[in-house]
Amino acid sequence: MARRGVALGVLAALLVAGVWWWAVLRLALIPERTGFVEGAVAAGGWGLSLLPVHVTAARAGTGWVARASATRASVSRANAARTAVTKAAERRRSAR
Repeated sequence: MARRGVALGVLAALLVAGVWWWAVLRLALIPERTGFVEGAVAAGGWGLSLLPVHVTAARAGTGWVARASATRASVSRANAARTAVTKAAERRRSAR
């Protein structure tokens, strides 16, 4: 079952890549006969290539992300405890 999903994903990626190359080659070889669709497909594919796909979310509980989250949580707990203990008295109003 998993192989079928992977195969369909690869097939879809190849189809999208083929359509993009068709649009780019058509723009490069016969620019006078190309239209809005070819330009949009070529520009969209180029724009997608600029996305930072190497930046992904880390899994919870691993690496520095988990340590930073744990540290942030412990600091916020400590701050909450400190403010509960050292809460200043309300300022008295005049008898006017």
